[in-house]
Amino acid sequence: MRLDDLLDRHADAWTAATRHPFLTGVRDGTLPAEAFAAWLVQDHHFVADLLVFQARLLARAPRPAQAVLAAGLVALVDELSWFEDRAAQHGLDLATAPGSATLAYRDLLGRLDAAPVPQALVGLWAIERAYLDAWTFAAPGAPAYREYVAHWTAPAFADYVAGLAAAAGDAGDDEVFRAVAAAETAFWDAA
Repeated sequence: MRLDDLLDRHADAWTAATRHPFLTGVRDGTLPAEAFAAWLVQDHHFVADLLVFQARLLARAPRPAQAVLAAGLVALVDELSWFEDRAAQHGLDLATAPGSATLAYRDLLGRLDAAPVPQALVGLWAIERAYLDAWTFAAPGAPAYREYVAHWTAPAFADYVAGLAAAAGDAGDDEVFRAVAAAETAFWDAA
């Protein structure tokens, strides 16, 4: 099954995950700054968890998938630094404990880490595709959020997501895809 078929087969779940009211608030400026700040701290935790998952996936991935996974790891390290810079600028405490949606996403990453490589690659693609689609929906973003939206919709990120799709191939997995969509929706809900 093609990965894009998953988007069609689970359109309602994907819409909930990528066109959430949180994102509408980012786009039109109605999202309170405090909600965005709280989400940003939780997203920092998620990116740190994703880095661990992706590093472990790289170690067991087939050779053709290694380059895109390695590049993604470098980008995640840079992303953590970017979060730290933003947190320092805005006085955010990145040591705040992970919330329940963040911990649930951590559990999903753990399940993907234990899954066969094809399923793990589908999961990673779905995670990153959800992020790209979500922020593309929010684009260009209200002035207060525009820097973030531009950062998460950069052409290099879209290229990375396409590279993950190529690495995952035709290994579409409905269960993994639905789990990612549900985790994304819950993560936005928590904010």
